[in-house]
Amino acid sequence: MKNSALLLFAAILFSNTINAQLKTVKYTDGNQALNGLFIKAAKKSTNNPGILLLPAWLGIDNASKGIAENLSKLGYHVFIADIYGEGNYPKNTAEAGKQAGYFKTNFTEYQKRINVALQELIKSGANPDNIVAIGYCFGGTGVLEAARGHLNLKGVASFHGGLGRDAARAVETITTKVLVCHGADDLFVSKEEITAFQQEMRDSKADWQMIYYANSVHSFTNPEAGNDNSKGAAYNEVAAKRAFEHLQLFLKEILKK
Repeated sequence: MKNSALLLFAAILFSNTINAQLKTVKYTDGNQALNGLFIKAAKKSTNNPGILLLPAWLGIDNASKGIAENLSKLGYHVFIADIYGEGNYPKNTAEAGKQAGYFKTNFTEYQKRINVALQELIKSGANPDNIVAIGYCFGGTGVLEAARGHLNLKGVASFHGGLGRDAARAVETITTKVLVCHGADDLFVSKEEITAFQQEMRDSKADWQMIYYANSVHSFTNPEAGNDNSKGAAYNEVAAKRAFEHLQLFLKEILKK
């Protein structure tokens, strides 16, 4: 009897380990072929909470994969979106800047590409009414566009993301809850951009919060960003851990487990 129980426990443990792996999902936006990654929640839930993850400007990277795996262990289905698609993956930062710049300028196309990924997360098992989008750098800009575009999300969380928007765009009501985690010394986001963003949040009547992290610059959550703040982008272990804790609080507040 005892051996049978041990075998059953081992089988369940092995099954959970197998299920909790990143798997490639091929999908399309019109004629554009895309390759996202999905990881199932390690724990089953009747509410099937989902997280759509938008990676930084170089595309799906080790940092986004690691975050997805950690969130899976906490009980969330996670889909890492492919924004650029086959034939458009940047080989360096110059190409990344050009690709990201296109979507930032053509924000409706960015919103559409994000929504296509959102539908794949739902197809993979997430509850369509129980999803949060999180993004890093360029992806942080993306989740704010998702909120502005009224995608069906309970909340969005932006980490060292761009906050700017064309001042000529009309400010509309934002019903999605917004969390912004920002490096206090991030030189890529101007004071004017921050001020304009905060005013936009007030004017849109959003439920928003913005948290600053000391001694942190751009990419502070990415372990592969180095540790030299003078370069403008660097990892800060303390800030990264605090930001992840703040994300968990945000998720617990608005998603049903």
